[in-house]
Amino acid sequence: MKRPSAVVVLVVAGVAGLIGLLAYGVASEDPKGSVNGDPAPDFSLPPLDGGAERSLDDWRGQVVVLNYWASWCEPCRDESPLLERWHKKISKQNATVLGVDVLDVTSDAQDFIDKYGLTYPHLRDKDGSTQDDLGIVAYPETFVIDREGRIAASRRGPVDDEFMRETVAPLVRQN
Repeated sequence: MKRPSAVVVLVVAGVAGLIGLLAYGVASEDPKGSVNGDPAPDFSLPPLDGGAERSLDDWRGQVVVLNYWASWCEPCRDESPLLERWHKKISKQNATVLGVDVLDVTSDAQDFIDKYGLTYPHLRDKDGSTQDDLGIVAYPETFVIDREGRIAASRRGPVDDEFMRETVAPLVRQN
């Protein structure tokens, strides 16, 4: 029996690799541990600017765009003006953007907030202790939590206007 040529073997291996990458991309679209419709995990963290810990449950009854970020994260810098615009748009309708700064130097995070003029609330997860419950693997990651405290949607990587219009806006309009 004739052995396949090296070119055929390389083509088959390449196609198999592409299929594997595609399957990984589809499987990892929703972060591990968060299933849309499942209750959002409750956690308590201190505000970035100090004070008593706040629980995610403190925002129950509001639509929450929960955004995990860090000052050293380039895509986080890119999406922060968009999140601020949307926060201003939705905050009058019982909804908010809620930032969670992770694995960061407090002064760097505060400088980030000042630089981008962010007015939405920010919590500080100094050691990343809340990430596992949501399956976070990189920054930014965003979870949209409905008024009943369920995960309505999630996005690994930066959000854009299309995501906000199609995912967040309809939830905000529901009262």
